[in-house]
Amino acid sequence: METNKVRVESDLLGSRELPNSVLYGVQTLRAMDNFNISPFKLNNYPLFIHGLAWTKMGAARANGKLGVITHECAQAIEKACQELLEGKHHEHFPIDMIQGGAGTSTNMNANEVIANRALEILGHERGHYKHCSPNDHVNASQSTNDAYPTAIHLGLYATHLRVIEHMESFVAALRVKGKEFAHVIKMGRTQLQDAVPMTLGQTFNGFASIIEEEIPNLRHAADQLLTINMGATAIGTGICAVPGYAEECTKAIKEITGWDIKLAEDLVGATSDTSHLIGYSQALKRIAVKISKISNDLRLLSSGPRCGLGEIELPARQPGSSIMPGKVNPVIPEVASQIAYKIMGNDVCVTMAGECAQMELNAMEPVMAQCCFESSDYLTVGLDTLRDLCIVGIKANEERCRRHVSESLGIVTALNPYIGYKNSTKIAKEAVATGRPITEIVIEKGILTQAELDMILAPENMIKPVHLDIKQLDNLGYEE
Repeated sequence: METNKVRVESDLLGSRELPNSVLYGVQTLRAMDNFNISPFKLNNYPLFIHGLAWTKMGAARANGKLGVITHECAQAIEKACQELLEGKHHEHFPIDMIQGGAGTSTNMNANEVIANRALEILGHERGHYKHCSPNDHVNASQSTNDAYPTAIHLGLYATHLRVIEHMESFVAALRVKGKEFAHVIKMGRTQLQDAVPMTLGQTFNGFASIIEEEIPNLRHAADQLLTINMGATAIGTGICAVPGYAEECTKAIKEITGWDIKLAEDLVGATSDTSHLIGYSQALKRIAVKISKISNDLRLLSSGPRCGLGEIELPARQPGSSIMPGKVNPVIPEVASQIAYKIMGNDVCVTMAGECAQMELNAMEPVMAQCCFESSDYLTVGLDTLRDLCIVGIKANEERCRRHVSESLGIVTALNPYIGYKNSTKIAKEAVATGRPITEIVIEKGILTQAELDMILAPENMIKPVHLDIKQLDNLGYEE
């Protein structure tokens, strides 16, 4: 094709020249003029383009079967959509994800690209829309108000499947550390104060568990995306669609994707409701909160390294200061927390936009889509970065962990079942006043034998419920 050739297309507002080298048309060109808002372009989100392709392919298959468009036209549209699924022509989706018009620009961008490619497949030149029109053929039986949200749902569900894979890999890396550190005894802390002993392995298994339990929650939220409103057309009444189209289109998309696609029971309600996007965004936010919690803990546990806790050593990734020689910062947990903040912020945007539905449509879906896709991508990258550049390389400072346990007042808690809370408090108070270890005071006063103390304070007996055959004492002889 000659790259210097132009073609003229027209719409409601008049005619415009376009390079004949582009597959998009006049309405995409207007969107490029109108919405130069953000760096987030449609072609930055290939799985959203896949969602558009699945939607248009399903519609073409249904329209062809019902005689709304010719069999030849339907086949050409399907082939054009298949090329999009193969990663071709994505450069022809240059419009901003954030746009006015409730997604009309995105829908028409897809319609125009698919129509022009279908024309070439049929042996016609681009722009000769009487043979295959963006509106009359590719968009047959549709409105932006059913095709656009359906494409968002499908594209986001495809993105979700990748997120799950990365979550599972992240959990597996934490489990490896949990096993590696299973023998390392350390102090647990509540409110940043010494609490009771535990193992470093329990810490990392705890991290793994709180992420792992979010996987079914995220899957549940994603399953809601498989309900679509194709056939609703403008407001849910199905105007401009033939009887049976909604069911045939839903069936076709189910066949194409292999997913359990369902038609919404009430198309009027579904067309204005964006709660499925809100639910998925909130599920991502829950994970983000936990990722930031883990990152905070890693920074605290590695703090120092000499004047802080210093119980673990994070992989050194870069010099930490332009003025302080030898300083190494926990940069990977820091960036993971910042990613989490972005996801949380996006959820606020999605929630506010979801609340803004008016009458039979929510015109704010474009920013909701951008936020959900961005949050999904951020979470994927964040999980991989934290796993590969931090988690897998963490080392335990075993000696420091043991010393913290032996010096801590927290071990007196382990004595509670045998000498009582009041007596344990008195011992702890004396330890604070004298600076002496708990164990030394207990042995000196003959409260417990060395053998009994060793049994009680054995790591395996402090990190899980146990029953020890040790006589309980009622009074240690302290004065009230």
